[in-house]
Amino acid sequence: MNSKHSEPTRTKGTAGELVGGGGADTATEAFVAHRNLLFTVAYEMLGSAADAEDVLQESWLRWAGVDLATVRDQRAYLVRITTRQALGRLRTLGRRKESYVGTWLPEPLLTAPDVAEDVELADSVSMAMLLVMETLAPTERAVFVLREVFDLGYEEIAEAVGKSPAAVRQIAHRARAHVAARRPRGIVSPAETREALDAFRRAVETGDLQSLLDTLAPDVVLLGDGGGVKQTVLRPIVGADKVARLLVHGLGRVTTLSLRPVQVNARPALVIRLDGEIDTVMAVRIDDGLITGLYAVRNPEKLSHMQRETTLRR
Repeated sequence: MNSKHSEPTRTKGTAGELVGGGGADTATEAFVAHRNLLFTVAYEMLGSAADAEDVLQESWLRWAGVDLATVRDQRAYLVRITTRQALGRLRTLGRRKESYVGTWLPEPLLTAPDVAEDVELADSVSMAMLLVMETLAPTERAVFVLREVFDLGYEEIAEAVGKSPAAVRQIAHRARAHVAARRPRGIVSPAETREALDAFRRAVETGDLQSLLDTLAPDVVLLGDGGGVKQTVLRPIVGADKVARLLVHGLGRVTTLSLRPVQVNARPALVIRLDGEIDTVMAVRIDDGLITGLYAVRNPEKLSHMQRETTLRR
């Protein structure tokens, strides 16, 4: 499925068949109306746009078989279906990550400018926050996303994750504390991020080691994701000196390389092009005006959503 306003796939002979009957048309209209919201729920739970698309396809097939006369709140019902499918996919994804070559990073999205205007949504889909949510158990992540990002009630969440409302309250409290201890310190404005990124880009392009060091926190961490297909660091590189020297020596020697600012996951980031083709997406985490995290995604399978903007909603 397309990441923007496409209709669900027309699959002959399945519950998702869209031909004939007003019921199918009504189901389609409801699904399409909430599609961007459902994609956002799935993506925040999974950190993978490809898997989120699969979850939406599975959710559509189940939704198309529902008797709409029994549904009081279509949005809530669709979120519930999507959450359940995403939970199942999240557990499968966890097993895939165990055999993943090197570091697994979330799939970057080229996002529309309006996403950044919703501060809470922008914060929740940032690469830094998605990595924090990777440290939650599957049910904790689902509860955190539904409660903190989409502001669902405990009863609604309980139905979606198959727990009692009392249990959901406890899970939400635990997940909130877990995330609070690991999330970026304070809200960083897009302007601050752009300023830090511009200084970082200029330093890399000119090979100015000292200027690059000035943009990095002493304990900065560089993570790379090549998926076993593209060469990158297989383990985290920690420390400003190590990170700066690796970047200057690695990027500075490539003459056909360009760094351009873009909006990725509702935050300013850099796209590195090699011979005109997207080679790497570099997202950052900023704390107290310095770069504390650099996230370099090179795996080609994770760069397909950088060709067009993805609309996120809550």
